Amino acid sequence: LKAVEQRDRAADLPQGFTIAALNPRGLRPSIETTVHALMPQRVVLHVHCVDTISLAVQADGEAEVARRLDGIEWAYVPYFRPGLPLARGIAEKLRPGVAVLILGNHGLVVAAETVAGAELLLRRIRSLLARPARATAAPDLAALAALAGGSGYRLPADVEAHAVALDPESRRMAQAGSLYPDHVIFLGQGSVVAKPGEAVADVIARLGTSPAAILFPGAGVLMRGDASAGADAMQRCLADVTARIDVAARLNYLTASENDELVNWDAEQYRQKLNAAGG
Repeated sequence: LKAVEQRDRAADLPQGFTIAALNPRGLRPSIETTVHALMPQRVVLHVHCVDTISLAVQADGEAEVARRLDGIEWAYVPYFRPGLPLARGIAEKLRPGVAVLILGNHGLVVAAETVAGAELLLRRIRSLLARPARATAAPDLAALAALAGGSGYRLPADVEAHAVALDPESRRMAQAGSLYPDHVIFLGQGSVVAKPGEAVADVIARLGTSPAAILFPGAGVLMRGDASAGADAMQRCLADVTARIDVAARLNYLTASENDELVNWDAEQYRQKLNAAGG
């Protein structure tokens, strides 16, 4: 915590605080260890709740959360890169009694003195922030098979992931940019939407690269054959988040520099390697 107060880069390198004898595999602690340590409660839960994120990406999200969490001690923290910047942002917003944090373009943190208390609080906050998802049609699996051709692209792990390509409003939101850090880490910046008449091969030729996922309007989503489990989870997350966002809301997207600092960040490159290895 002293490193956070002094803006010491050591707070961004939590592996320096591990005890080797207790870490035989040499794994690194979460980059957000300092974020959790800032909370005075004994138990801290940090989740990427899709209902929370759907509010936390809206420009009016803080006001809407305030309405829903009236009577609860909570704080809103605008977007900062995970790690030391986010820890500093949280430190500036914390006040006595706060047990709930809404992290802009990121997620939800709840804290309590016991595991049971934290779980109960999490359930309560999630229920207060819950939003219905817009309904969509079923994906066109035959069309997707034809569009994939011999490219090696495959269906996503969860059928629900297709919704972002089937709902015009969700597709519009996804195509406009990146809404939260993990999307950038596992899927790349923004979302790739196929143009009319394009198959997978055409999209790859147009972009000069093979994106982790391609959205085919009205048909569904195809994932690159080697896309990780994390990429599949994030594609499902994107569908779940965008389906809950108010279609009239103005959204806060990550800027180009915010995207770049995530893509080139050593801590997240390490996390991707772990995910690819199934660790």
